[in-house]
This record gives sequence, C-alpha cells and structure tokens, in this order.
Amino acid sequence: MKKLIVITSGKGGVGKTTTAINLGAAMNYFGKDVLIVDGNLSTPNVGIHLNSPEVPISLNHVLLKKASPFEAVYEHESGIKIMPSSLSIKELKKIHPERIKDFKEDFKEISEYVLVDSSAGLGAEAIGTIDLAEELIIVTNPELPAITDALKTIKIAEQMRKHILGVVVTRVRKNNFELTPETVREMLEVPILGMVPEDICVQKALNSKDAVVHTHPKSKASRAYKEIAAKLLNVDYDSKKDREKILEKIFGRFKKKKK
Repeated sequence: MKKLIVITSGKGGVGKTTTAINLGAAMNYFGKDVLIVDGNLSTPNVGIHLNSPEVPISLNHVLLKKASPFEAVYEHESGIKIMPSSLSIKELKKIHPERIKDFKEDFKEISEYVLVDSSAGLGAEAIGTIDLAEELIIVTNPELPAITDALKTIKIAEQMRKHILGVVVTRVRKNNFELTPETVREMLEVPILGMVPEDICVQKALNSKDAVVHTHPKSKASRAYKEIAAKLLNVDYDSKKDREKILEKIFGRFKKKKK
C-alpha cells in the first residue's frame, strides 16, 4: 500500500528537513522505494542537504505546469528519489502553493513511500502542504515554544481532518531544562514516534551534503531515525545491535590519526 506522509512543524529550526531526509534514508535502508518532495517552496533545503541545490527541472516547474512530476525526479546515489524545489525568487512569485495537492496521485505513482517536507509555520504555503497529506508527522524540540507551536499545528491538522501519525522530538539533550517525553505526550496528546538526540554527526552530515543515516550509520541520531522508520514500516530493528562496537571506534580513531 502506497503512502504519502507530510513532515511539518509549527516552528522553524526544529530539524524538520533533517527528519524528512533521514526518515527517507532510513526507509530506503529497510529496502523501501522512497521519494522526498521539497514542499518548502519559499526556503527549500532538501536539494542543499543532498547535494542537488540547482536542478534543471524542479517542483516549481511542475506547479507551473511546465513539466510533469516524473521529469522533476532525481535519484541520489543511495537510491532515494528526490524532487527539489527551486531557489529562484522569480519563480516563487508565480507559484500557487495550494496546487501541490493536485499532484498527489502523480507523486504516489513515482514511489511506494512519498515524504513531503513542508515549510515551517502555519502560513498559506504550510497549510497547502498539510492539505496534501494523507498522514502527518510533526517535528518539534523538547522546549516550550516549539511544543506550543507544534500543538497549534496539530489542532489545525485535526480541523482539516488529517491523520497524525505522531511527533518526532529532535535535538534531545536529556538535561534538566528540557521537557520530558511524558510532558510532551501529555501536552500534545499524540504518540511520540521517537526521540532524536543532539548529535554532532548531524552537522557533519550536512557539511558532507548527505543524510546522517548514510554518513554515520551507527551514530545515535542515525539509529534513532532507523527506529522511527522501523516503527512506521512495522519491521524489526535492534538499535543496540546496530551500535558501533568498541573495536570499531578504536580502529576508526587509529585511521584518523594515521591520516
């Protein structure tokens, strides 16, 4: 059964795009055919994250009916398919973001699982992408402002009668200042799909223009995203067994020193 899932957030800077890319990479790791659509037309980042910042045909061309959705698809070396949006401001002015929902069936023809990265906030562009959704994942941080904005997003999605799969909480530090998983669950009243720890490997992956699931497959963040993907796909995954072994760490450090 094909699925289209929109990844959204009420607040910017919470790791929404990172989550969309790494959930896609994790699903691909489990053998699924995945398309990641950059529905964040105003500030697109999927192409930047995956080393395709400028492409000849983008989602913008599709929305302007200058190209078909199939022409705007590019395959990452990992096997993930991506549909980037254009960085051009000129094109942005001509686009009607709400038209994205007209291409739902086309997106689903391209891949088994379609993940759409939406714009942050609750403006017309974000609402248009939420309207496209069959299912929604909300991304937030364990801090009160982010949780408050996530709650607003959930309420609007419920009013639009969208099914919310749950919440992904990112940048978890487990200190005395952030909200506990229990508090987050009580405030949002939706399931927590996973807690992604603060991990320097995420920044390293961004610098390498790739998903952390690819660049650092045994890192804490990668294993957290694999856990979430496994839950969504209903497949077995043992995060502890996937952890980097002590000898691997020592050998890795030795190789770095040798270089």
